This record gives sequence, C-alpha cells and structure tokens, in this order.
Amino acid sequence: MLGVGLCVAIAAAATGLGRLVPIVGAPVIGLVIGVLISLRRRPGRSLAAGLHLCSHQVLQVAVASLGLQLTLGEAVSAGVHSLPVLVGTLVICLLAAALLGRSLRVRSSLRTLVGVGTAICGASAIAAVTPVIDAAAEDVAYALSTVFVFNAVAVVVFPLLGHALAMSQQAFGLFAGTAINDTSSVVAAGSVYGAGAAQHAVVVKLTRTLFIVPICVGLALWRGRWRGGAHLPRIWELVPWFLVAFVAISAVVSVVPPSPSLRSLFSAAAVFLITIALAAIGLSTDIGGVRRTGPRPLVLGAALWVLVSVSSLALAAASGIR
Repeated sequence: MLGVGLCVAIAAAATGLGRLVPIVGAPVIGLVIGVLISLRRRPGRSLAAGLHLCSHQVLQVAVASLGLQLTLGEAVSAGVHSLPVLVGTLVICLLAAALLGRSLRVRSSLRTLVGVGTAICGASAIAAVTPVIDAAAEDVAYALSTVFVFNAVAVVVFPLLGHALAMSQQAFGLFAGTAINDTSSVVAAGSVYGAGAAQHAVVVKLTRTLFIVPICVGLALWRGRWRGGAHLPRIWELVPWFLVAFVAISAVVSVVPPSPSLRSLFSAAAVFLITIALAAIGLSTDIGGVRRTGPRPLVLGAALWVLVSVSSLALAAASGIR
C-alpha cells in the first residue's frame, strides 16, 4: 500500500537523522516529519488505508514486541512498584477534571472524556468511556484532539526534562508511563530516553490501562446505567489485545530468554516499528480539528497534563524513585 511505503520511507529517514540527534530520537523525528507533510498537503484517500494500518496495527505489534525484552517477573515487579504513583495521579487528575472543568464551563461529558483520557490512556480510555456516558461524537472529537496536542508535546519535552533532571531509566519509565496518556507517545518518549526506560514505561502503561475497567464500571453506576440498560463494555473489550500479547511474550521470554544480541536486535526493530507508527500518526493529524476544539477544553487539558506530570514526579520522589 502507498501509505505503508510512505511511512516506511519517513521512518528510514528519521532513523538516520535520529543517529545524528540521539537526544530527540527517530520516533519523534518521524512524528514531526509526518506533521510537516500533513500541514503542507493532507494525504489523500489512496493513502488512508496504509496510514491506518501503520498507526494502529503496526503500533500494536511494536508494543507487543517490547515484551521480548522483559521477563514476566520484571514486568510484575515494575507494575506493583508503580501502583502508588499510578493511583495517586489517577485520583488527582479525575478530581481536578471534575472541579476545574466545571469552573471552566466545559460540559460534563467533554470534561469526563478529557479527564479519563489524561488520567488513564488517551484514545483507548476515551473510546471505552464513550458508550458508557453516551458522549456525543463532537465531544469525542474534541477530547481526542485535546489529548493529542499534549501527547505530541510530551514526546518532545519529556526526554529533555528527564535528562535535565538526571532521571534514571526506571524513573523516566515511570514518569512517561504515568504522565503521558497515549500508548504511542509513551513508547516513543521511552524509546528516545533509552531501552530500559521504554521497557519500564510499557509495563507502567499496561498497569495504568487496567484502570479503564473500574472507571467504566464506576461511571456506569454513577449515571444509573445498570437500571437503564445502557451498554457497558465487557472486560475483554476494555483491555487491548496487544497488552495481553505483551504479557504472553514476556512469559515466554521468562522461560526461554533470548541472547543479548537478539535482545538488541529486537529493541532496534521495535523502535523502527514505533517510528513507522508515529510517522503515520503525524501524517493523519487534523490540525483543523485541534483548532476547532476551542480554548476551554485545551485549557482544561493543559492544566490536567501539567498537574499529572508534576504529581507523578512528586509521588515518585516521595516513593524514593529517582
């Protein structure tokens, strides 16, 4: 497909440029190239299928493949240690979304979507919560656009901030996994910072994603949906397959560990796949959609993003993770 070929070409160019500017990294460069091309000329319908494949399936395969670099024991340990920071940032973000969103006069469904998107996992959380609260398509588009803006900023800013604070690979992985809300951006930022950060960030992200289930159930109960017969997504619909695949692959690696050279090869392949996906996301960016969100949802999204970022760093420091 033409779209796939274009994304691969951008990823190859970004990989070469990433070697020249390692602090930025290939995934971020791929995203920026994609956005610049989209601003110059929006991709036509002939590229749409390939772009969708790269930004969804390729990204999911890339995340699942990161399980090749981490044993199940390491994954479980990282997930458990991240829980205090995850729960703390989740509670802080959801409370702030309700209070600040009301003061900004952002309508209830939109502030709920922006809140869960920022607190949990971006587009996946927004998609899961949408049928539970019967959100309008316009609110979904606004929330996705708002969340995307700060994902893109985080991919560029967070690695620079991590280096400025001299964060360890584990500390940055926890920071990225809790304070960036979309899987692609979490993996991109982690990959730019280092292989260890990327592995840890994915585990933290996996743990964080599981909070979709209680949040959806809580929202359904709060809105009285049990009696109303509204659709509540099944648990297996809320947990993305690629995160399940990540766990399964980690379990296999725990029994049959690959050699260091193979791990290095797997890591490079995963980063290249991530770069392909980020290029597709950049090419698919609707800048007009971001403009149409208006200032108030963007202000809410910005405030929540900063609050989650600061609280993540503070809670990690309080837990002795640096």
